[in-house]
Amino acid sequence: MNNDSQVNLKTIYAAIREEGFSERTINIINDYTYQILNGKTNLTQFTQAEHAGLCRAGEMLIGAYIVCNYAQASLAAGADAGASQAGPANWEIDEEQENLVQQWAEAKQIWYPNAEADIESEYGSMIAQGAEAKVYYKDGDTSVVKVRTSIYATLSRALESIVLHNTLFHETPMNVIGFTRDADGLFRSISTQPYIGCKRLATKEEIDQMVAEKGFKDNLDGRGVNYIGERLHLEDMHPANVFVDMISNTPVCIDCIVKFIRR
Repeated sequence: MNNDSQVNLKTIYAAIREEGFSERTINIINDYTYQILNGKTNLTQFTQAEHAGLCRAGEMLIGAYIVCNYAQASLAAGADAGASQAGPANWEIDEEQENLVQQWAEAKQIWYPNAEADIESEYGSMIAQGAEAKVYYKDGDTSVVKVRTSIYATLSRALESIVLHNTLFHETPMNVIGFTRDADGLFRSISTQPYIGCKRLATKEEIDQMVAEKGFKDNLDGRGVNYIGERLHLEDMHPANVFVDMISNTPVCIDCIVKFIRR
């Protein structure tokens, strides 16, 4: 990360380590988040276009991502101190990230202990459910609410997937508004997304053309729904995740799996 202000990662990490998620720590993370949103600080792992996708995801995602980075750095430091030959496993990173993000979200009052009941009351009934998300909608609203579980190796990678979705698919950006655990104890993010009136499901040919224009090609795994670019994997691009919009009459992606290529 680059910044010219007094608030930086070192300040944030020290505050979390020494005070936990005190009011002062929350304010420091908020200040740093606003620096990112105002273009005064950037996360160097993201390109300029991806940084715009990060900002579309909102301050709650940015704060959670900062906490995830702290969790991973803290575990790595502990492994180094113990003269470990290998860094922490992904399951250890994921568990620590979820625990710390929950503590931060509770302190920030964006943790929903009864999210599904609260969301149905405020945002309407569940209209769809897949492996990754439950979708809620109230007639007349311009947005749906998604309660998404992580199918990624770590929580930070799940948050990155939202950033990368927003980068690739400007018509359907996800904005994170909170976090919860479901009845099975699975950690979930809560986000809003524009409602898309579905004229029909996109065809395979329409999806191929759409992703080709974004720099992706079939990864040749034989499934026909997974693609690869210079920097990203784009997966699960089947017609149920790509609608033809009733207004624009063009295919739009409402959900998919997006990951950095890690070598």
